[in-house]
Amino acid sequence: MSGHSKWATTKRRKMAVDAKRGAIFTKVAKIITVAAREKGGDPASNFSLRMAIDKARAVNMPADNIERAIKRGAGAGDGAQIETLVYEGFGPAKSQFIVRCLSDSKNRTASEIRHLFSEHGGSLGTVAWNFSEQGVIRIAAENLAGKNFDDLELELIDAGADNIIREDEGVTIQTKIADLAKVKNFLDEKNIAVESAQLEFVAKEEQKLNEEEAAKVQAFIEELDDNEDVEDYFTNVNI
Repeated sequence: MSGHSKWATTKRRKMAVDAKRGAIFTKVAKIITVAAREKGGDPASNFSLRMAIDKARAVNMPADNIERAIKRGAGAGDGAQIETLVYEGFGPAKSQFIVRCLSDSKNRTASEIRHLFSEHGGSLGTVAWNFSEQGVIRIAAENLAGKNFDDLELELIDAGADNIIREDEGVTIQTKIADLAKVKNFLDEKNIAVESAQLEFVAKEEQKLNEEEAAKVQAFIEELDDNEDVEDYFTNVNI
């Protein structure tokens, strides 16, 4: 992910849990449901589901809610089917965004996302050419305390890491799509907790913004966070 950094996004979402618990639970339940529907309801054999359950536990989602979401994905629940929708376009200051949604109403979601882009001076459009889909794992700095990172870095490369980025907040590991689960399993074996492990669209070329432009992009990002259908978003901006 580029410099606007998912680290900031992760912290903001954790801070918002108590204030918007219901909305966050709704988002996470959708992620679990889709993961269970696509590859089965057993987290031991379904890496995507295991990561979705980890997200649910990170926001203290009750076990009953998790089980209901799994059953819904496996076909035991009621309600409209949730599908994955991906939109791309230009945000404020011609910033590029790919927005991944989980929705039971394609028309509603398309209208809302189009409105969000327009409201912030942007529009839907083709930007995927500037992104590549990769596995991305983030480890908070405190979870690496006491570790010999030079040795760990070599082991991560052997496990399948393509790129390892050290930041103040922690470490970001980028992998090929097929190697994401293997690298995550390696970290599990080392008892190293991660902040997130998922597929993301990573910008090939980043865009730098001035202070005014950055504020506009942050306002757009906050509205994306608040939309219940938005599962995640990816951008080329470097604030």
